[in-house]
Amino acid sequence: MTFETFSLLFNGLHTALQPMNLLFAFIGVMLGTAIGVLPGIGPAMTVALLLPVTFKLDPAGSLIMFAGIYYGSMYGGSTTSILLNTPGEGCSVVTALEGNQMARRGRGGPALATAAIGSFVAGSIATAALALLAPYLVKIALAFGPSEYFILMVVAFTTVSSALGESQLRGFVSLFIGLALGLIGIDLLSGQPRMTFGSLDLMNGISVTTLAVGIFAVGETLFMATRSLDFHEEVTAIKGSLWMTREDWKRSIFPWLRGTVIGFPIGALPAGGAEIPTFISYAVEKRFSKHPEEFGTGAIEGVAGPEAANNASAAGTLMPLLTLGLPTSATAAMMLAGFQQYGIYPGPLLFANHGDLVWGLIASLFIANMMLIVLNLPLVGLWVRLLTVPRHWLYPGILLFAVLGTMGSNPSPVELTILLVVGVLGFVMRLLDYPIAPVVIGLILGPLAEQQLRRALAIGQGDPMILISSPISIILLTIAVLIGIWPIAARLVSRRYGRALEA
Repeated sequence: MTFETFSLLFNGLHTALQPMNLLFAFIGVMLGTAIGVLPGIGPAMTVALLLPVTFKLDPAGSLIMFAGIYYGSMYGGSTTSILLNTPGEGCSVVTALEGNQMARRGRGGPALATAAIGSFVAGSIATAALALLAPYLVKIALAFGPSEYFILMVVAFTTVSSALGESQLRGFVSLFIGLALGLIGIDLLSGQPRMTFGSLDLMNGISVTTLAVGIFAVGETLFMATRSLDFHEEVTAIKGSLWMTREDWKRSIFPWLRGTVIGFPIGALPAGGAEIPTFISYAVEKRFSKHPEEFGTGAIEGVAGPEAANNASAAGTLMPLLTLGLPTSATAAMMLAGFQQYGIYPGPLLFANHGDLVWGLIASLFIANMMLIVLNLPLVGLWVRLLTVPRHWLYPGILLFAVLGTMGSNPSPVELTILLVVGVLGFVMRLLDYPIAPVVIGLILGPLAEQQLRRALAIGQGDPMILISSPISIILLTIAVLIGIWPIAARLVSRRYGRALEA
């Protein structure tokens, strides 16, 4: 790290070590681990639920708690993957392949240990990389004008529509629902009301907090109510010691490091995410392992590498969010909403205008990693007990918390009606397998994209060519096009390859 970065990080550490911020970090990692353990509840839903009850709290403490939830969920997902063969998070799917086989062979303890230690190693290294690289990305982003910002928003829209869901078309449909909702309220440039239907409560538009709580929490709860909530899966008991042998350590160290190198840059990419690097890491470890015959029957490398990649990608996801205001996952979108509820907009000016907050947030990630490694293994019995919580108790509690939180932040019949309508919308989208994160991202970034587009066109006197008048705009537009056509090209290649094999 440069001396300036080290100095800023040290000042951020002073912020993160404040007693209240330490408490928020502890609450975050505990909640994150718990929701990572419980199948069907993700960090995005948890942050969405907490948005309405944290809007009056200190911004630094709330955001530190949200980051702790994000990191903790990455840890917690490995517990259900290993002991239950049911990933609590999508990014823990690969961990279940080898981790559960290790548990069935009586080696659940070493599997949990390598997952926890690997997550700590990867999270710490990736957070250091975030602190080192973020200022350089900010310097590049400071050269952005209205045109570049608008094209950057297009990259974000293309990314979330392509990456967050099985179908690209359904992703774009979800995005346009969010963009349409973002049109409601006062036009920022002309001051004219749009789509308010004469309601004063809609003058300020649809609240991101209400939308997030409705579409994630209420919609998910209604969806789970239509499914069987009985919990019949058998938890594999932990036998023997939780600790790793010398051979386990020897076989885990390099997978941890390789997983970190794979996870961080992919997590930072617009179309990255946590699932892709875990699969890549698994394939790499199978290729480099001296014991490839163990894969499929409980190879420790198949747990160590993907878990490291998983946590490294979480730090990578925060880099485009903090420096460019670009969310690349559902949880990142919720954290963006968390910033915006305090009137703070992530991007290149975040480091200049709110330096104490952002460096305190980055420093808190180191502390969260320390807390998680200390808490996870000793409390593994508690996390296993959470798996026995009846689902018919859990989801009604979530629904009640969502309604009370929304009414507490904005006690209005209109707001409660919006919560219900959005909840039903989220439920229908889940039934039809439409991704819901693009709706939130469309509502958050849509008004910003419109504002930057109109500014750019005003500068260019109505000439649309102003949007591609700089090298940065052209590069970003090329990235957006490549992200948009990549799924289509991949499907075409796959079909042709399949036909060639059949022939």
